[in-house]
Amino acid sequence: MYERIYNFNPGPAALPLPVLERIQSEMLNFRGTGMSILEISHRSAEFDKVLNDAIERIRRLLSLDDSFHVLFLQGGASLQFAMVPMNLSEPGKPVDYINTGTWSTKAIAEARKQKKDVRVIASSEDKEFSYIPKDINFDGQASYIHITSNNTIRGTQWHTFPDTKGVPLVADMSSDIFSRRFDPGPFGLIYAGAQKNAGPAGVTVVIIRKDMLERVPDDLPTMLKYTTFAEKNSLHNTPPCFAIYVVGLVMEWLEDEIGGIDKMEEINRKKAEMLYSCIDESDFYRGTAAREDRSMMNVTFRLPTEELEKKFIQEALSKGFGGLKGHRSVGGCRASIYNAVSLEAVEKLVEFMNDFAKANRP
Repeated sequence: MYERIYNFNPGPAALPLPVLERIQSEMLNFRGTGMSILEISHRSAEFDKVLNDAIERIRRLLSLDDSFHVLFLQGGASLQFAMVPMNLSEPGKPVDYINTGTWSTKAIAEARKQKKDVRVIASSEDKEFSYIPKDINFDGQASYIHITSNNTIRGTQWHTFPDTKGVPLVADMSSDIFSRRFDPGPFGLIYAGAQKNAGPAGVTVVIIRKDMLERVPDDLPTMLKYTTFAEKNSLHNTPPCFAIYVVGLVMEWLEDEIGGIDKMEEINRKKAEMLYSCIDESDFYRGTAAREDRSMMNVTFRLPTEELEKKFIQEALSKGFGGLKGHRSVGGCRASIYNAVSLEAVEKLVEFMNDFAKANRP
């Protein structure tokens, strides 16, 4: 009845087909209300159930205990770049950042605009952000340590989170949240724009440890305080109802159909191994990230020439593979293989890549 491509877009990105079909089936009459989910009140019992079900599923999937709040905010991860230092910096203490690419750089800039004592304690800029820094010196003096867990543009990822000597970690997990198991204990705050791995654009998932709320200054604007949303269960004002509804459906798919985070991680590792093997076993494709730090979510690579890269992207699209163009700031090619991208999609992409290489070797 309709034709869908294999979607490798970096964000907004692929959503699970069963979720899209569920949205379609409920769009005009949401669960017997006679209204669309786009029309119901955010104060209604029906939406209250949507909201709390999404929160509880996130808690179960990430093994969050009662020491964490799960919040839904607006403004994307970009607003979090500013809210984190506003809310979580402590008087007389620096805020520490590890710079691993574009989004870390933007977060650092937002903290500096607020005249915070920003320390960049490690960076991979010296090699064009192609690796994750190692052997970092944590002195235990910072308010928090900020990292970007996965770097969509450069294709690197923290596979082991650093030991920060008790200083709370703050992480932008926009592009790899829900993709793998990790211990939430060391994190004071995790934030993630939903549009890569959790849902549609328009909502940001914020997971904050309750003790971090004690740092929030009273004199911040109401809508820029984490306490505002924690105290009202994300309902201080009208939240992005539709986006939260879709996040809830994605969590339901991940929990009930996939089988949870551990099963999702197993699938994601297979997809990444398949694609990186195709690149490594070829003399035509070249990966751009250090092998030990390669992302499971964003596979970045180059072809022998820019002309061939353009041809690759165009021909791929004509054969039903979308979203393979690298970020405009770095060029090349990129396949984003988030949770909703199937094993079949990656298998078909590898077939296309092998065929393209055979036909186009210089």
